[in-house]
Amino acid sequence: MNSVLEHIHSIRITIDFGLVVLIWMVQLIIYPGFTFYKDSDLLKWHKYYLPRISFVVAPLMFIQLAIAIYLSVFEFSLLNFIYSLLVLSTWISTFLYFVPLHQKIEDNIDLKISATKLISINWVRTFQWTFIFIYGLFLFTS
Repeated sequence: MNSVLEHIHSIRITIDFGLVVLIWMVQLIIYPGFTFYKDSDLLKWHKYYLPRISFVVAPLMFIQLAIAIYLSVFEFSLLNFIYSLLVLSTWISTFLYFVPLHQKIEDNIDLKISATKLISINWVRTFQWTFIFIYGLFLFTS
């Protein structure tokens, strides 16, 4: 493996690790915390929380996607292509399920139901990013 590719894989592992730590914190602490708020307090907290968590998550997701695209285009292999599909799956689940649920909370629609759904379906992303990290470790060592 050349030094540029090694550097890219090191960045990829760091980003993947950051996302896996973040998603487990969201799954085990942040989303369950939503259920302890009264509706009015959840609305206030969510307006504060969402832009700040997006400031952390969005760059990580964009870097992860950019690396996946780079690996698929310039270092194409079946293993890199699978990695890209896994990353793409997190984007799809985020925009199909999580953005609409957060929007419902922002719009004061079904607050408790939306908060509870965030907890239950976020297990999908938790396992996606965990698997991506583990798979990425395999890619790095192969």
